[in-house]
Amino acid sequence: MPDKLNAQEVAMLREELEILMYERTGLLKVVGAAAVLVANTDGRNLPPEAAEAAEMLSKCVNDLSEETLKDALETVHAEVGPGDL
Repeated sequence: MPDKLNAQEVAMLREELEILMYERTGLLKVVGAAAVLVANTDGRNLPPEAAEAAEMLSKCVNDLSEETLKDALETVHAEVGPGDL
C-alpha cells in the first residue's frame, strides 16, 4: 500500500509541476512584454494616470532578478544590448 500511495503522490506532484511550469511560461510572456513596453515608453508623453501605472510597472520589472528578466525577454524574443539589464 505505501508504494502505491507513493506512486500516486509522485504522479500528483509531477502533474502539479507541469501546471506550474505552464503558468510560469505564461507569466514570463507577460513580464517580457511589460519590460519591452516600459523600455520603449516615454513617460513624459503619457497622461498622468497612465504615467503613474507605467511607473508602478517599471518598478515591478526593475525589482525582478536579472535571471528572471532575461528569461522573460527571451520568451518574447526581445533583443537586449549588453548594458541594458
